Amino acid sequence: MIRKFRIIMTRVSRALTRSGLPDIDYALNPYMGCSHGCIYCYARLYTRNKEISENWGMVVAVKENIVDLVKREARFTPKGVVGVSTITDPYQPVEAIYKLTRRSIEILLEHGFHVSLQTKSTLILRDLDLLLRHRDRVDVGFTITTLNTRISSFIEPSSPPPPARVEALKRIAEKGIETWIFYGPVIPGLNSDVETIERILQIAYTTGSKVLVDPLRVKYFMLEHVHPLYRYALATRAFDWDLFYKRVFELCREKGVECIKGFAEPSSPPTLDRYMKT
Repeated sequence: MIRKFRIIMTRVSRALTRSGLPDIDYALNPYMGCSHGCIYCYARLYTRNKEISENWGMVVAVKENIVDLVKREARFTPKGVVGVSTITDPYQPVEAIYKLTRRSIEILLEHGFHVSLQTKSTLILRDLDLLLRHRDRVDVGFTITTLNTRISSFIEPSSPPPPARVEALKRIAEKGIETWIFYGPVIPGLNSDVETIERILQIAYTTGSKVLVDPLRVKYFMLEHVHPLYRYALATRAFDWDLFYKRVFELCREKGVECIKGFAEPSSPPTLDRYMKT
C-alpha cells in the first residue's frame, strides 16, 4: 500500500556521477529519496538533505533540472554503462508524474550509452517501447527480496508486491531484453531460507535472468530497539554466510542459473558505502 509522501523540488549541479560499482561507469539518480520506504534501505545515510533522510519514505525531491544536465553531459562524457538508479528507485510513483527517468534514459540511449536499470516497480513497463528500441544497450534488474507478500509488506511497505514484479520481469524478458534479479538484502531469519532461494532461482531460470545475491549490511539505524529490523540485524552478525553461499551456489548449479555475489562480502569493508552518492 502506497503511503502519502511529500514532493519537493530541487536543482543539482551534476547528473552523471562516477561509480565504483562493478560493471557500472556512471550513476544517475533522477530523484532524491524514495517513497517505497524500505526499512532496510541504507540510502538514507547517503542523502544529504536531512528532511529526506530523517523522514525516509515520506519525502521525495524531484531534480527539476536533471534532464537538461543529462542533455549537456551526454555530449562530452565518455560512453559507458549508466546505472539507474543507485540510491533511489527510478520508477517510484513520482516518476509517473515527472517522467525524469524516461526522458533521461532516452537521451543517454540516443547518445550511445548502455543503461542498466534496477527497480521494484511495474511502472517500468510504461517504457517498454523505449527499451525495445535499444534492447542491445539495455539491461533490467528487479529487486526481489522475497516472494512472501507478508514479509515484503513488512520490509518494503510501499513497494509493488513481489508477484507484480515477477510478472513485469517476465514480460520484459519475453521481449528479449537482458534481465537479472537482485536477491538482496538477504536478512538472516527472514528471507534466507531454502524455499525463498529455490523460488527466486526458479523465476530466474524461467526468465533467463542471472541472480545477484547480496547480504544485509548492518547500519547504526538498525541497531535501535525501536527499529523493525533490530533482531534481524543482530542475527546477521552471527550468521554463517559461508554456509549460506555454499547452499545458494549449489542450488544455482542444480537449476542452471548464473548466480554471482553482490557488491561485497559481509565480512569485507563496505565498498558500496563509498560509492553511493546523491
